[in-house]
Amino acid sequence: MTCLFLYHGRGKAQDFRVNEDRLHSTLMTLSTYGKNEKGGSDRIAYSSHDVEARDYVKELMIKAGMEVSVDFAGNIIGRRPGRNPEMKPISFGSHIDEVPNGGDYDGPVGSLAAIEVVQTLAENRLYTDHPLEVIIFTNEEGGVVGSRAIVGALSQEAIQVVSNAGVTQAEGIKLLGGNPERIPEIKRNPGDIAAFLELHIEQGGNLYNEKLDIGVVEGIVAIEWWEISFKGKANHAGTTPMDMRKDPMLPAAELILEVNRIVNSFEGRQVGTVGKIQAFPGAGNVIPGEVKLNLEIRDLSSEKIWTIYKEIEAKAKELAEKSETQLDINHIEVASKPALADPMIREIIQKEAEKLGLTTKSLPSGAGHDAQEMARIAPMGMIFIPSKDGISHAPEEYSSKKDIANGANVLLNTILTLDRTLK
Repeated sequence: MTCLFLYHGRGKAQDFRVNEDRLHSTLMTLSTYGKNEKGGSDRIAYSSHDVEARDYVKELMIKAGMEVSVDFAGNIIGRRPGRNPEMKPISFGSHIDEVPNGGDYDGPVGSLAAIEVVQTLAENRLYTDHPLEVIIFTNEEGGVVGSRAIVGALSQEAIQVVSNAGVTQAEGIKLLGGNPERIPEIKRNPGDIAAFLELHIEQGGNLYNEKLDIGVVEGIVAIEWWEISFKGKANHAGTTPMDMRKDPMLPAAELILEVNRIVNSFEGRQVGTVGKIQAFPGAGNVIPGEVKLNLEIRDLSSEKIWTIYKEIEAKAKELAEKSETQLDINHIEVASKPALADPMIREIIQKEAEKLGLTTKSLPSGAGHDAQEMARIAPMGMIFIPSKDGISHAPEEYSSKKDIANGANVLLNTILTLDRTLK
């Protein structure tokens, strides 16, 4: 006779484990959707590979006993009732779309581990007080489209943007079974969700290099962008003497070095990058008339980002004056706002990992995630597992079978503890 476990007052969270082999098997099956000749994944959002993979994921959710639906933004929602229907759901999940020629783990680990958690609960006939909700978000890689829709931050302008699949977001959402005209109807407000959790590969080398099991995410960094332009005077590269030039490439090159120096002069984990530079007219025998470069700064603190930027801006003005060039700086619309993880959830993740005998490290996420948007409406927590050599968004992206299971077990037991703790 099968026992019926009611978590409230029965058993210990750490007594439950996911099926490591089954989770790995489902991940490997999912990886076949969109696999290319280079060994990478071309399962970009709204592609035929994405559509087919979503059908596979929906089948897994149904087998795990969830009620499955697709909302107006194309998000796949799997629901498992709780013992107390008046309670708000504990939500968790990730995405399955990838960047072009991407890897097999960024997104799928959190998505299929979420399904595996519910499957494990079902097999153990263990029922939570809170309803549980697995969310597979639409087009995370193309602008966290699904999570922005859920929190009411997806504008009509945004859904007209052309995706990597060559269709607009609106057209792609229709392909997934959504209805872009009714997206505002799915908006959720603060308090509608009891908590949101996301398991993810680290996409960096901290855990892997330090041989640690679990990352307890402190928060997801803010990202700010600027376009910086130095304007000089275009002229012939062979006939213009060196002392008569107004070459904007010189202050641009010096500023790139200064960005590295200034960002490193501050304590902390902030990062600053110049990842794009353009010279106009862009000919080898012409002194450029204008040089543009982009500046990106990331940190958990927006205030710190702007403090660093002000120092870079001052240096840029100094270089422009010295080189007799014109400086223009354009702040591009905020790429993302910082999202701090909920302290209570961080503490639970830490303790549940320790109960499982796993080593941990607190660290920020330098990449954006759906959890960043969900933090607008619910207490948020993220769990990281190691990425081999810190590689992500590439065919070489890899996390071990054991590390994936460790992360899924921490997710499972964190959910059970939250269910007991949250009212």
